[in-house]
Amino acid sequence: MTCVRAIVFSVTLAGLSACAAFLHAAQINIPNGSFESPATVFVSVNIDSWQKTDKPAWYDESGGFLWSQLTGIFKNTPAGNTDSLDNCDGAQAMWMFALPEVGIFQDYNSTDWSNSVPTHAFNATFDPGKSYVLTAGINGGGGGMSNGATIMLKLYYRDAASNQLTVAATTITNTPEKFPNHTHLFDFQALLPTVSANDPWAGQKIGIELLSTVTTNLQGGYWDIDHIRLSSYQQPKLATGAFSNQQFQCVLQSEPGTTLEIFATANPALPFSSWTSLGLVTNSNGTASFTDSAPAAAHRFYRARQVQ
Repeated sequence: MTCVRAIVFSVTLAGLSACAAFLHAAQINIPNGSFESPATVFVSVNIDSWQKTDKPAWYDESGGFLWSQLTGIFKNTPAGNTDSLDNCDGAQAMWMFALPEVGIFQDYNSTDWSNSVPTHAFNATFDPGKSYVLTAGINGGGGGMSNGATIMLKLYYRDAASNQLTVAATTITNTPEKFPNHTHLFDFQALLPTVSANDPWAGQKIGIELLSTVTTNLQGGYWDIDHIRLSSYQQPKLATGAFSNQQFQCVLQSEPGTTLEIFATANPALPFSSWTSLGLVTNSNGTASFTDSAPAAAHRFYRARQVQ
């Protein structure tokens, strides 16, 4: 998915309105996001850094599987094998049985099979001015899974009572159209729009969960899951700007490491190919300044396009 935002500014002797730029993504590290740990030669029910959902009262472990066995990691088979995942990230992936309430999650206070006390290794927050995209590679239909079985990918935060409160989620439904084969992981995403300082989750620790939401009449089979990724996008904005002494100056805020090319025109109705390039601005640390020392017109429009 390409995530694009734009703000546009125009400058006159009286002032300015807006500015435009493509968003640049920052990758947020998710501990063991590709399920490479612990290493296994075949399968393991242990998953480092991820906590499994609690066993519900209705689940009977005498039926063949312990609750802890409904999720785990496996080593991908060598390329060329009929069951090899052709785009597995690393050597291992995860399975999740399609039964209600089976899931894994990770946040600042979660634990895992070998740590009963939180390590706080996942320490990201929902920052105002940023949007977030959670991505997972998923394949459905394993083990005779029914069409219509569902799994949820979600972002959450915890309230003062430690309850998980969902802020963004997407439900993936098993269908032949979504999963035409069982040897390729398809990306699905949960999208959180730009966080406002007034949002209850602003400044809160980020939580991630993958949860089987299948109904009991469709339960059975398993999902393959791999390569969990979290990206943040700083909403570009014009922090300050002024037109003075025949010069226009502004300060742009965007994701660090962004290089922007500045364009200008006196007529915004012209196609963008006709706008004039004024040069590049490199935003090394999140804030960059730009000066047009010789505007060609008293009324001028500017745009900033991300180069890299």
